[in-house]
Amino acid sequence: QVQLVESGGGLVQAGGSLRLSCAASGRTGSSYAMGWFRQAPGKEREIVAAIHSSGDYTYYADSVKGRFTISRDNAKNTVYLQLNSLKPEDTAVYYCAGQPGGTIATIPLRLRYRYWGQGTQVTVSS
Repeated sequence: QVQLVESGGGLVQAGGSLRLSCAASGRTGSSYAMGWFRQAPGKEREIVAAIHSSGDYTYYADSVKGRFTISRDNAKNTVYLQLNSLKPEDTAVYYCAGQPGGTIATIPLRLRYRYWGQGTQVTVSS
């Protein structure tokens, strides 16, 4: 089992920045692809960004390209999401997720993620 714990959420004004962290524990290893998802009230959970286990390939939803950056530090078993130029429509609960053996083809796919964190709230005021 793998446990994921997110941190770094909060309230920020439009145009501001936040950095989310996701710390993994348990049966961790660098063979996991990692993703960040978000869910706003009344909406489905959607992918925001994902990163291959090697760190060499990343995926971003069109809505966040150029504003968000995903990265990972395998030595610390931690994944990060840098959120810049935040907009009110970015308001949501952000979840970290792990996908064992994820490939370039599968890391954008929500149903392929096995492990999930509890989420951290990001609120962007206008």
